[in-house]
Amino acid sequence: MNLILRIRENPWRLMLAVNAAVLTGVFLYKLPREPYVPYIHLLVDYHFGFTKRALIGAVISLFVEKVPVWLVFALSGAVWLITLALFARLFRRTFGLGDAQLPLLVFMAGSPFFLKNFMHTLGHFDIYGCALAICLLLIPARSIAYVLLAALFSVILILIHHIHLLMYVPTIAAIVVLRYYLVQGVSRQNAGVGIAAVLAVSLLFLVAQFRGSLAVPEAEFVAHLQSRMADPARTRLLSFSYIWYQPLAQEIRDTWERMPSNLLGVPVFALLIWLHAPLWRYFADLIRALSDQWHRRIVTAAIVAVSLAYLVMFAIVFDYSRWISNWAVCMFLILHAVKTLPASREVPLIPRNDPKTILFGWIVTLIPRVGIVRPF
Repeated sequence: MNLILRIRENPWRLMLAVNAAVLTGVFLYKLPREPYVPYIHLLVDYHFGFTKRALIGAVISLFVEKVPVWLVFALSGAVWLITLALFARLFRRTFGLGDAQLPLLVFMAGSPFFLKNFMHTLGHFDIYGCALAICLLLIPARSIAYVLLAALFSVILILIHHIHLLMYVPTIAAIVVLRYYLVQGVSRQNAGVGIAAVLAVSLLFLVAQFRGSLAVPEAEFVAHLQSRMADPARTRLLSFSYIWYQPLAQEIRDTWERMPSNLLGVPVFALLIWLHAPLWRYFADLIRALSDQWHRRIVTAAIVAVSLAYLVMFAIVFDYSRWISNWAVCMFLILHAVKTLPASREVPLIPRNDPKTILFGWIVTLIPRVGIVRPF
């Protein structure tokens, strides 16, 4: 009876426990399935010269001659755990970790957009951008070295996959602006370094996009990948080798051919976003509470810029469930950056005892993931 009473008084702890159970279920569901795209990314390296999407495979080739399939889950699982630990530290430092903060934690860490969807997409490259962005939120932003480190992180992400220019590099840029330039001010030196970093990252993207395709015949490329497999007989795992030869125009054509069916998922995405309404209200209150009007304008511009980058990505590549999930994660990260800016008043946290908020919290908790292309 006492346990039931405690749960009724504070259901948010139980929501976190249920989220842990859901995460375990998603992992067990994912484990026996063939990791087609994630595995081939571990095989591709710089054997034929500079190649897009090859950094992770090139690093693995330094340590492992033959790549087993289980390495997909070992590596991505380790990255997932690191991301979880980084986020836990970030949340604790930004908000604290008591009963009052539990609703905020449930709507972030328990969101189907975030850790649960990263578990469903184990082996995909999205989580690397999130992890490096969290690192930038944890590292002190006191010198120009912070800008250079952000540029280095952006370079790494583009070498992992050039679509990060739209996926996480804009959020990294927003974090740098909010945590460094708004606090330290803009000088000729740090402005010059920032502009140079933007130009360098943009140039690398263009090289990866338009000069990162392979010049050798696809059969030769596949033969090289097969030579790196621990089990060369599993040739089905190489069925996505064509993406290293597919031009941007073809990717756009494929996306627009799928557009009518993919747009059917938009109402579902809108519903999922609406279920996070208590979090979005808190975010809006944080922005309104900023003491400097210029800061409010910059934060709004950053949110718009990040959202526009995702809109462009929607027009190019059709993995809509992944893109909307990562957009939400980017909003969570920008929220943390905004919380560090000077405010004119203290913003109340998400209420713990509001029935509608509790209902939304339970629904968000019980949704296991968003998916990769279509909802669920």
